[in-house]
Amino acid sequence: MNDDNIVRELLASGKTWKSYAESRYDPLLYAKRHDPLSYFSDVVNSPTQSQNLVLLSQFSSDLANNTLPNFSFVIPNLVNDAHSGPLQAADVWLQDNIAPLISNAAFQKDGLLIIVFDEAATSDATHGGGHVAALIISAKAKQGFQSTTLYQHESTLRLILDTLGAPNHPGASSTAPTMGEFF
Repeated sequence: MNDDNIVRELLASGKTWKSYAESRYDPLLYAKRHDPLSYFSDVVNSPTQSQNLVLLSQFSSDLANNTLPNFSFVIPNLVNDAHSGPLQAADVWLQDNIAPLISNAAFQKDGLLIIVFDEAATSDATHGGGHVAALIISAKAKQGFQSTTLYQHESTLRLILDTLGAPNHPGASSTAPTMGEFF
């Protein structure tokens, strides 16, 4: 797709990015549909940007070497995503892969981690359905805060770009409600 997107806006703002996917090259464990950055024309049509589609193992290396990009998109495989596999596997995956990030000094200073689950109960039809849990983890976030506001993924995109100082917001994120109440 040729539409404006997060990669285009990150690059225009001088920011770096990577998509870290577990089991990226294993068709039985990797679901490309969970990796939206891999569809953007700014990535597909650029040999340079397509180099930012990497394996999850690179995430721990980049974290250990203080070389994480400004924006990281981290994707568990189908065993560890809390959808196809058991919740216990997802919990272990979070402990192994995300706990080191949260305990990292640079992250604790000004990092933002957003964990978004991708599905809701099939009985959830209010506002088009899809009520999902989202966690916002940051030293700047209100501790234990729970919002009663209805947000959609466009607001999450807006929050990411606002946090990184990108002035433009693609598509519906330009008019989506901001998530400032979390901070």
